[in-house]
Amino acid sequence: MALALCAASAARADATPQQDDTKQQQADPQKSPDQKAPDKTAPDKARHVRPDAKLDRVVIEGASDESLRRTSTAAKIIVGREEIERYGDTTIGETLKRLPGITTGGRPGRGGDIRMRGMGNGYTQVLVNGERMPPGFSIDQIPPDQVERIEILRAPTAEYGARAIAGTINIVLREALQKRLNEWRLIESQEHGSRRPSVSWTRNDKLDDHGGAYNLTINAMRNEHNDDVASTALTYQPATNQTSLVTNTGHNNAASQGLHVTGRIQLRPTADDTLTFQPFIVLNSGTTQNAFVQTQSFCSTDPASVIHCLGYDHAGTVTKSHSEMARLMGQWQHRFDADTKLELHLGGGWMGSESHAFRQEFLDGAVSRTQDDAIASTHDSWNFTGKFSHNLGNDHSLVAGVEAENQSLNQDHVTLQDGLPRPALASFGDNIDATELRTAVYAQDEWTVGKQWAFYAGMRGEGVATKSTANSYDVDNRSVVWTPLLHALWKFDENSRDQLRASLTRSYRSPPLQSLVSLPGINSQYPCPDNGLCGANVVNAPDQMGNPQLKPELARGLEVAYEDYPTLGGVLSANAFYRHIENLIRTVTQLETVSWASVPRWVAQPQNIGDATTYGLELEAKFRLDQYWDGAPPIDLRNNISLFHSHVDGIIGPRATLDNQPRGVGNIGFDYRMRSMPLSFGGNFNYTPAQTIQQTNIQIATNSKKRVYDAYALWTFNPSVAMRLSANNLAPLDYATGSIITTDQAIVTTNSGGRSFTTWTVRLEIKT
Repeated sequence: MALALCAASAARADATPQQDDTKQQQADPQKSPDQKAPDKTAPDKARHVRPDAKLDRVVIEGASDESLRRTSTAAKIIVGREEIERYGDTTIGETLKRLPGITTGGRPGRGGDIRMRGMGNGYTQVLVNGERMPPGFSIDQIPPDQVERIEILRAPTAEYGARAIAGTINIVLREALQKRLNEWRLIESQEHGSRRPSVSWTRNDKLDDHGGAYNLTINAMRNEHNDDVASTALTYQPATNQTSLVTNTGHNNAASQGLHVTGRIQLRPTADDTLTFQPFIVLNSGTTQNAFVQTQSFCSTDPASVIHCLGYDHAGTVTKSHSEMARLMGQWQHRFDADTKLELHLGGGWMGSESHAFRQEFLDGAVSRTQDDAIASTHDSWNFTGKFSHNLGNDHSLVAGVEAENQSLNQDHVTLQDGLPRPALASFGDNIDATELRTAVYAQDEWTVGKQWAFYAGMRGEGVATKSTANSYDVDNRSVVWTPLLHALWKFDENSRDQLRASLTRSYRSPPLQSLVSLPGINSQYPCPDNGLCGANVVNAPDQMGNPQLKPELARGLEVAYEDYPTLGGVLSANAFYRHIENLIRTVTQLETVSWASVPRWVAQPQNIGDATTYGLELEAKFRLDQYWDGAPPIDLRNNISLFHSHVDGIIGPRATLDNQPRGVGNIGFDYRMRSMPLSFGGNFNYTPAQTIQQTNIQIATNSKKRVYDAYALWTFNPSVAMRLSANNLAPLDYATGSIITTDQAIVTTNSGGRSFTTWTVRLEIKT
């Protein structure tokens, strides 16, 4: 049976894309008509499926998915349902970290901000169903159970947008199938004594016999974290030869709960029209409590000294928050004929959040200061997209479109110190009203020359206008960027499994809304007095402030890749990339004269600091071991390694690199399904080396290495019931971050970190 399946897979992989698509539709009429990418990992399932299963359907599904990556002119990686579910991850970030060139911030095993090629904070464009989410929303808020597939584009395209200097990650939510199916997932996770239970239900069914179908997924969860925290700050003042060590040790407890609902309704009113509606609802609430003890070995009351006496020896903070988000996306697709199609998308959403943080500081057993922060934010958005597609008879596929997106932010931030407003910031007010309007037009042509060449040419023009009003702090920032894009694909011969790719691109990163409109924030370690202006602070405890004069970052890019697709499935690839970035944005800390202080204070503010370049190499190898070694067990190997290098002009130092970009990242993984019993298991080793980065001319930042072992085992009782056991972050390492800041007055060395822990997860999967 295995030999027959492999031979069938090899034969289908050699077929043309049109043949693959036709076979897919014939073999699986229950699939959603507009489903773009089936589960690419289905061949693993097909090789070990029971004799009474529909083998042809499963194998063809996998072949079509492999064909999608192989024939796409612009490089694209598809991650399907099986790979998303494999390790029982509780966050999408933990799934993504095993893919080529992707790293995550935060503690090992906890997910975090997503970075392609070590670049985050807006360099990586993250979309949900092709749309941008509101500021403050993290994809880690989306349970993996609600995700159908993940699409990764290493180079920008006109259709997905050019705000993707590092690349694009598109999270596609579950799709409607014309098949009645209920899926239950009961999950229990534990980390360091903290529980993370969740339950998920997915319902699929058809609405009629004309292509109408719906999908509904409901997920309820609770997360708990229990962490020890520790930090030190060593200050040396050369002028007086004095040294002071400040230590903080404490504990952090967090608990949150959430309810997430996604759905998809698909209607076919006529043979040429398709209507799709996708609601998306997220409800979250949580409480965080932390308490720590602070010691200071030496301080000075001399006003000229930079070693100030701190006003407390221990402190505690309680933060309560909740947020709600609701979005509705609608699409109408009309097919004029076999070669011409019109798509209209209209979406709208609302997100509201409130948080309340109460901090108490104590000195010698008595309360020395309290700070009460209340923030209420609402975020409204709408978006419209129109796309016209036409296939010409000479192998050209033309697409043109228009886009408009509007985001409105209203934020009230009230801070009370010892129960009273802070007069130092009274001139700035407590409210921000901001709007961001983005408009775009694009056109692209994709065509083939013979049976070996495929080309893509696109042009996109995009404008962003940001306006904000606050008391004496108005913002009006506008930018327009035109981005030409070229992609090419060449096969060694007509039926070759080897091919080359090349891309020339222009992309950009617009300043984040909060970086433009953010009001000043006073560092709580060096607060202002209740009745007047602030005094001095120190360089490692700066105030924060936005910058309405920021310009967008512009990048020119080059991609070159070689790919080989083995006959039994998988891929071997090598991808080289280069980016030259203009108007690089970086947070700079400097001593400034400000209206809220009687003396100059250290202020951290985003600024355009100059140009930068980055380049790297991404290697990937996915194959079955017995393809290359006779007699070897049929183990699927999934390995990748990526190497990065960058340099920021205008910053002195050997490690003047992009912010938080490591030198590389690598994964070694395997999957094996036993033939003698219904058991499959696998593991993955992820490694990111330690990094030292010259952030500015006065500051060096360090991050410890990340070494994460993950493992899973899946026991299939029958086609409808399975049990999955997974362990994330086996043999956990402590994590640490640090910095060295050198000024004319002092040298400050800081370190912070804590322990990371193993997460154990048991997951019961039921299909009815």
